[in-house]
Amino acid sequence: MKYVNLGKSGLKVSRICLGTMAYANGAGGAHPWALNEEASQPFYKRAIEAGINFFDTANVYSFGTSEEFLGRAIKKYAKRDEIVIATKVHGEMRPNDPNGKGLSRKAILGEIDLSLKRLGTDYVDLYQIHRLDPETPIEETLEALNDVVKAGKARYIGASSMYAWQFMQALALQSANNWSRFISMQNHLNLLYREEEREMLPLCRDQGIGVIPWSPLARGRLARGPDEKTERSETDKFGQYLYRKTAEADRAVIERVGEIATERALPRGQVALAWLLAKNGVTAPIVGATKIEQLNDAIAAAEVALTADEIKRLEEPYIPHPVAGFV
Repeated sequence: MKYVNLGKSGLKVSRICLGTMAYANGAGGAHPWALNEEASQPFYKRAIEAGINFFDTANVYSFGTSEEFLGRAIKKYAKRDEIVIATKVHGEMRPNDPNGKGLSRKAILGEIDLSLKRLGTDYVDLYQIHRLDPETPIEETLEALNDVVKAGKARYIGASSMYAWQFMQALALQSANNWSRFISMQNHLNLLYREEEREMLPLCRDQGIGVIPWSPLARGRLARGPDEKTERSETDKFGQYLYRKTAEADRAVIERVGEIATERALPRGQVALAWLLAKNGVTAPIVGATKIEQLNDAIAAAEVALTADEIKRLEEPYIPHPVAGFV
């Protein structure tokens, strides 16, 4: 496994990050395809054995059970200080509590403690805002995140999907107030959705921000034929929102992935991930897996080098898409 700095920070992370949203069964909010704790164990074990040191979760994933599963797995398979734990805050955790969601000072300072308790650790390495909160002034959010870092509860902070101007505004406010600075952007980026190449990726390269894309395989669409269905594709409402309107345009891209996968005798998922790993500025895609072969493909993708011609062919069929993934 290869390791790189996350942005211009000194934090070293594996080029593959294991996303743990699918390891969260057993509580309200779990997806139908999610795995229970016992079934998820081989994925943590395989990832750590392969050298993956970077794990991403969120408080809202099955109302915290994802964090619980991850915390217990790290205790079982690794040393805490050798693992980079990333979690997120923003989503609704207590439906009957008006302060049980968002990015207010109250929410952030309360949720970090609850996340630490579930993870069974004194600190997280990367604490990320899952989305922006339009009901809270950004200054309030940024100062609260700074206090989380100063209290030793998070080593670094990161952000997720938003417009580039919003991200630059936050970075400028952090610099102006001498607050802890975002070191990463977790955004929506894959061969089917490349709108982030217009402004966000150049901004991150300019500002030294690490890029850790979510949904690198477009909710599995890039890992199978365009007409193949799975339980997830049939029940994943968020995935349907992201890609339903562009399904016909996306077919050409998916078919091109299949062509190159056949030529290279590689699984489709490896080709799609190799393209993302070759993208200038991308640090580590966040990969989800509910089958061991999916995780093995992701690990192997870190060693796949696409030619300039292959990259050109993969990118040729793309057409502009509506902005998606900010909510």
